[in-house]
Amino acid sequence: PGQTLTAVHFFTTRIRDNGHNAPDRQRQNIYLDALTERGVSIHEGHYLRKTRKCRQCGASWDDYEEKMTDVNIATKMLCDAHDDLFDVALLVSGDSDLTSPVQLVRSRFPAKRVIVAFPPKRHSAELIKFAHGYLTIGLDKLRASQLPVQVPTRRGHILHRPKEWQ
Repeated sequence: PGQTLTAVHFFTTRIRDNGHNAPDRQRQNIYLDALTERGVSIHEGHYLRKTRKCRQCGASWDDYEEKMTDVNIATKMLCDAHDDLFDVALLVSGDSDLTSPVQLVRSRFPAKRVIVAFPPKRHSAELIKFAHGYLTIGLDKLRASQLPVQVPTRRGHILHRPKEWQ
């Protein structure tokens, strides 16, 4: 009661084309487009190519590691605290790498609160230790909070929820 949601930020990296994942990339694009149409700000990281090597046979292959997502979350949270854009931040993550920015918000901006909302099957004792509070998002709440089956865009196009998500 008495609170106003002022902004929602979503941090991700778009799936890299590997020649076999076009349906996955299409579903992600639809989801990100639907979030954007609903007023969510999307912040994208990138992938860094790394060469992996089998210790037993010596074979090597290219692999990709997502980069910048944690840094982007931390930077946005600290900048928004500095710019006084929130009183309470709800951090939806179970990544303990975000403990340091939560600690910084807490120490540098004592009037601000950070509440951690853990996605299903995610948990971090470190985040709990430094957040002002926490909750776990149950699968039932997650299912009940899906985007509508159809999301109209500003240009009149209709985005359809993929059948796999219903």
